[in-house]
Amino acid sequence: MTGLRWGILATGGIAAAFAADLRTAGLDLVAVGSRSTASAEAFAARFDIPRTHGSYEELAADPDVDIVYVATPHPMHHADARLALEHGKHVLVEKAFTLNRDQAQDLADLGREKGLLVMEAMWTRYLPHMVRLREIIAAGTLGEVRAVTADHTQLLPSDPAHRLNALELGGGALLDLGIYPISFVHDLLGAPVTVQAAGRLGETGADTEVATVMTHADGAVSTTLSSSRAAGPNAAVVVGTEARAELERVWYSPTVLRVILPDGTVAEEFDGRMDGRGGGRGMQFQAQAAERFVADGSLDSDLLPVDESVAIMALLDEIRAQIGVRYPDETD
Repeated sequence: MTGLRWGILATGGIAAAFAADLRTAGLDLVAVGSRSTASAEAFAARFDIPRTHGSYEELAADPDVDIVYVATPHPMHHADARLALEHGKHVLVEKAFTLNRDQAQDLADLGREKGLLVMEAMWTRYLPHMVRLREIIAAGTLGEVRAVTADHTQLLPSDPAHRLNALELGGGALLDLGIYPISFVHDLLGAPVTVQAAGRLGETGADTEVATVMTHADGAVSTTLSSSRAAGPNAAVVVGTEARAELERVWYSPTVLRVILPDGTVAEEFDGRMDGRGGGRGMQFQAQAAERFVADGSLDSDLLPVDESVAIMALLDEIRAQIGVRYPDETD
């Protein structure tokens, strides 16, 4: 372990979950920055963080911080990650990585220019059951993978003023929820060859439901569904010619993975829940991975390279174009 000194930029719910898991894993969380000193101090007291900053600029300039976790809403990811990079900090940026492909490419380019790690915080890719799933597929246990399907569907606030429904804040089911199954499919099958998307828009113009059907280079097909107005199974299935892999609810968090043969026999059951793995939510695995990528000098993720994050943002751009969602600050 490299002993990187972590700073957290923003103090919302996802920042708190990440801070708790850093503490669970014994990683070195040294600073927090907020737009207000009071918020930073309250967060620091909660997680025993020694250094507080009343602005993001102060956090980025802190000489005792090596890597910054960017936990602001989607539209701020680009500017906040850029701020940290310009001050020589590695960055782990909450998903969705940015608002669009152009912003994502800019961060990737800046990271390379400065020799710094730029990594999307798609924490699910680093979870034990996801690692095991990729091993199973690589071993040929499922045979030829023919189809992947996954949903991320929740009953979330419908208040038009809520962040999730505000277009100016990147609201909508796609960036908050759909990013999970779409990144999952991209991970297992690669970039799609064709994309068909359908969606429903809410009162504010933000998407409340998004469904995709995609084909991939090897002929496999995938389907995804996201919804912010209804809670579904939140399950995922990878279907192969020799067996299928089923990921229990909630598939994008620590859960149980089963390999099931065509006759219904369970050939393997892998329990990826956090009992016996140090506890926490499981966000610490991505942080530990980030430290490895800095330590080994690769400065890029082996499970989600920054170029793949850029490609996924381009895919989300295409999906939004098909369903008619455009953010206010985007220009032609």
